[in-house]
Amino acid sequence: MTGPDETSEAATRATRLLAFVSESGPLWAGGLTALLLFLFAVQLLGTATEAAEPLIERLLRTVVVDNGSALGLSWLATYGVTNGSVVAALTLSLLRSGIVSASEAFLMIAGSRLGAGAIVVLVGTLDYFQKRRTRTLRERTSLGLLTFVVTFTVYLPVTALGIVVLTTFQSELFAATGGLSLPVRSLRVFEPITETVTRSSGPEIALVIAIALLLGSLWLFDEVLERVETESVRTYLFRHFEGKWTAFGIGFLITGVTTSIAFSLGVVVPLYNRQFVRRDEIVPYILGANIGTLFDTLVVAFVLETTVGVAIVLLLMALGTLLTLTVLVGYEPYTQIVDVTQDRLLTDRRFFVGFAILLVAVPLVLLLVPHL
Repeated sequence: MTGPDETSEAATRATRLLAFVSESGPLWAGGLTALLLFLFAVQLLGTATEAAEPLIERLLRTVVVDNGSALGLSWLATYGVTNGSVVAALTLSLLRSGIVSASEAFLMIAGSRLGAGAIVVLVGTLDYFQKRRTRTLRERTSLGLLTFVVTFTVYLPVTALGIVVLTTFQSELFAATGGLSLPVRSLRVFEPITETVTRSSGPEIALVIAIALLLGSLWLFDEVLERVETESVRTYLFRHFEGKWTAFGIGFLITGVTTSIAFSLGVVVPLYNRQFVRRDEIVPYILGANIGTLFDTLVVAFVLETTVGVAIVLLLMALGTLLTLTVLVGYEPYTQIVDVTQDRLLTDRRFFVGFAILLVAVPLVLLLVPHL
């Protein structure tokens, strides 16, 4: 017979299980909904882009006339939608339809990362001038500005090196990645729906719907992640920040798995703001997150079944990883550059504002100069 202690223990376990299900159930449901919405949006984006190809190509070619204008357009477009992943997904859809070339697509995806990194500076500038009486520039932009500096020190050289590698070894690169594929044919279950939506609403409206759904799915996923208990994650991270290689790996994994750099950085914000971790300790984590953030773009390339797109994203990730590993080997000189740059931006308001203006002027020049 079962004793009273065993019965009580079983009841306690059952209560804990029910509590866990009631707490985590909505999160899993929300995450699954966001994932399905994301996959459907990507499929709709591909269908609508193909249907609207003549119109899109005609409009795009009035703006994008060379590689520089392609980079400038995606950089500015990321400011417009405030999301680099959406711009990268749209770029892959354009590539799949043959509207943009491989080199233009590479630069547009790189531009989406540069734009995403710079958004925090522009938002911080506006926020500071609107509420500068209550908080300082350092309080408003400290970690975000550090992320921006780290992002640009990686993606600017990677963009320049990548376009050279892609131009020189394009055939070898595409041949090496030509056999890569994922079992995504089951996603074609969405095709009747996407074709119906595109046919009934028109390609242009369907394209707008796809972009809106893509933004919505990413927003929903971020909302789900905001409800995840991060205290245990934060405690684990705090114990491992002293090892730069471990911090890099954790940043890469968390961002890659969650596909949300907002979540991965949000986890460490309290640690950084309370000075539990130093700047030189958190930089490797940000370096890893900057590579992991490309994972959702890689998934889009696979879902759209564009092997050229897969090759381009893998090239960007590989070069970014190679440069990051090089930086981590020679870490002290790199952190000195980061420290000097961030401190100047935080302490010199004129320098900060001038830099923010430059972040708008450079992509504008890239976009407009070829038309002069």
